[in-house]
Amino acid sequence: MKQKLDIKICGLSTNESIDAVIAGGATHMGLIFFEKSPRHVNMQQAKELSEHVNNRIQKVAVSVNADDDYMGSIVEFMKPDVLQLHGKESVERVQELKQRFDLPVMKAFAISEVSDFDQVKPYIGIADKFLFDAKPPKGSELPGGNGVAFDWEIMDALPENVPYMLSGGLDASNICEAVKRSGSKAVDISSGVESSAGVKDIKLIEEFMTACHNCEAA
Repeated sequence: MKQKLDIKICGLSTNESIDAVIAGGATHMGLIFFEKSPRHVNMQQAKELSEHVNNRIQKVAVSVNADDDYMGSIVEFMKPDVLQLHGKESVERVQELKQRFDLPVMKAFAISEVSDFDQVKPYIGIADKFLFDAKPPKGSELPGGNGVAFDWEIMDALPENVPYMLSGGLDASNICEAVKRSGSKAVDISSGVESSAGVKDIKLIEEFMTACHNCEAA
C-alpha cells in the first residue's frame, strides 16, 4: 500500500459534516474565520463545533491577515491544533504567531507557475507546513475555496523536504490524478465537497474520502 494521505476537509460549519469527515477517515478539519467567505464561522459556532470534535481529529483554524486580538479569540474559542494563515502574513508574522500561541503554523500560497515558489522560499524552515492553492479567479474576494486547480506537475520544482498540502479544484473525480502528478502526501478540499457555496454535502464528503482511500491502495 502507498503512504497514507493526510486529508483535510475545510470550511465545516455543522456537527453532521464534522461527523462525516471523521467517519471517512480524514486527518484534519478546518474552520474558516474570514467574514467575506460563505464558510465563515463566528466564535460561538467555533466553540460549539470544536467541543463536538472532542479531540477526534486535528483542528485547523484558517484566518486571513488576522490581528492579535482576533487570533487570540480564535485560539481561545476553537482551541485549534494548527493555525493556517491564508493572507499576506510576513515571515516575521509567522514567527510571532508561532511563539505567541505555541502552535504550528501552515502558510498558504496561491501558485500557478514555478516562479511562484520564489515567494515561498523565505518561509521554508519558519512555517511548519505549506498549503498550495490555485490563484483566485479575477474578481474573487476569497483567497481560497474557489474550486480552481493549477498544473500539479509544477510541484516537482519544490524541494522534496518541504512539507505541504495540495489544494485547489480537487474532488472525487480528480484526486488520484492530482496526487500522482504532484507527488503530494497531503490534500485539502473545501468547495469540492459542497452542494452550494458554504454548504457541505455529506454524500460528496463520503465519495471524496472513498476516492482518497482508493488512491492510497492503488
